[in-house]
Amino acid sequence: MKTVAETNASKMNGYAALFTLFVLLGINTYLIYWMVINKEPVYLWIEIPLFVLTMIFSAGLFIVQPNEARALVLFGKYIGSVREDGFWWANPFTIKKHVSLRIRNFNSDQIKVNDLHGNPIEIGAVVVWRVVDSARALFDVDNYEQFVAIQSETAIRGLASEYPYDAQDEERASLRGNPQDIAENLKKELQTRLEVAGVEVTESRISHLAYASEIAQVMLRRQQAQAIIAARRKIVEGAVGMVEDALRLLSENKIVELDEDKKATMVNNLMVALVSDNDVQPIINTGTLHQ
Repeated sequence: MKTVAETNASKMNGYAALFTLFVLLGINTYLIYWMVINKEPVYLWIEIPLFVLTMIFSAGLFIVQPNEARALVLFGKYIGSVREDGFWWANPFTIKKHVSLRIRNFNSDQIKVNDLHGNPIEIGAVVVWRVVDSARALFDVDNYEQFVAIQSETAIRGLASEYPYDAQDEERASLRGNPQDIAENLKKELQTRLEVAGVEVTESRISHLAYASEIAQVMLRRQQAQAIIAARRKIVEGAVGMVEDALRLLSENKIVELDEDKKATMVNNLMVALVSDNDVQPIINTGTLHQ
């Protein structure tokens, strides 16, 4: 496929062209007035072509607003684009196609797709983009706005299938655990796909992420179980450290001498007190009284 690259079109200051148009209109008016006053249509052979020329000349005037471009097409051939905002004149036989260069948002629908582990999830994304090459946007794709929408949804589907929703291993990237990395990868994938349409992706991010409704409750219970296990692990690690510190301090300060059996009993009691979910009821050992 032959690609078209944007080039600068030849143009003229619109105010200078407008002055020329007023001069042509003045000449037309004068000739018509002279023929009416003198009742001699002798200059019709000059007036008619001049009038036609004036109308054709006026068709070359156009306005370019900020952050927009006009692509000029002459008899089916692209001859350049005008990006500078202002009042301009160009070949009146050209078709001046409008292309917006403003930044736009594409908010995708919530797409149902399987993640890396085969779990059905719902995902949506926001893509911020703009046209940087008016010629490619108009002539290399049929409809660049529709092209952006379709390619964005395709990239989102492909990205979601490459990552798990939630990773068991913290070192592995996941859709939920690494949103910044996922957004950067999505941006790169989109830029590769949309380059052909002269589109630049300035930002992309996931706007919606959830398990599909049919497995949402099951996955919620699994996440709760994983959270409980992780919390228990932290509690046990902290309790072991506290027991170790307690035994070390008792030994260093020579508060009490404990044999191995008493150490085991003390460790057991401390671990039960620190790890248990319920409040522990203290028991005071007063010893045995001898008569």
